[in-house]
Amino acid sequence: MKDDLQIRLSPKCLKYAVRKYLPDRIFILTLLVLSFSCEQRKELIDLPLYDGPTSSLDSIRTILSDSGKFVMQLNAPKQDNFEGGDVEWPNGAFVEYYDKAGINITTMFRANYVYYTKEDELYHATGNVIVRNYETGDELTTEELFWDEKNEEYYTEKFVTLISDGEVHTGEGLTANQDFSEYQILKPSGTFTLEDDPTNPAPLDVSLTPARTLDRSDTVPAKVMIDP
Repeated sequence: MKDDLQIRLSPKCLKYAVRKYLPDRIFILTLLVLSFSCEQRKELIDLPLYDGPTSSLDSIRTILSDSGKFVMQLNAPKQDNFEGGDVEWPNGAFVEYYDKAGINITTMFRANYVYYTKEDELYHATGNVIVRNYETGDELTTEELFWDEKNEEYYTEKFVTLISDGEVHTGEGLTANQDFSEYQILKPSGTFTLEDDPTNPAPLDVSLTPARTLDRSDTVPAKVMIDP
């Protein structure tokens, strides 16, 4: 009995057992590890890609300048920044443009929702969109408007209402330059004076900030963007 035990535990027997059985166990263990890794990789691949904002900012005031002169300022309650440079203002935005001297505000633009696509340099505004030229008093209202930053123009295919020189012009589609000094309604549908409109006996009041100058000593509490 003792001799049998010594034979089973001898180095020769152990060497034989390792050669015969250990490779199979290593192979099975390797398969299990690979199988587990593949399952984990599949789960990661099946996960939906995150396409939300990379950062969010509250109470935004952005000032854009060129050669030391103010060009534009933007105010918004919230701003979401996306990968690739796209920007969203989900709670609306209020934008004002300055004259060539960078002192007086000439035009304003606001909407309930705005999305900026960096690749196209295009702003897409929806919901109670209003553009007003403070110098002429002309005012545009519509439900959708695009602002082409590169070409400095507005355009839309939606129904528009335009107030100019005491008259109200309506129609579908519009193109206009950035300061709103030149514009064209693509498909006019009617023109009448404010006095002739029974539903609007008084000039339209949208409670907008009046034209003003910007004190250069004002502090800017939020994000500031300055062009070189």
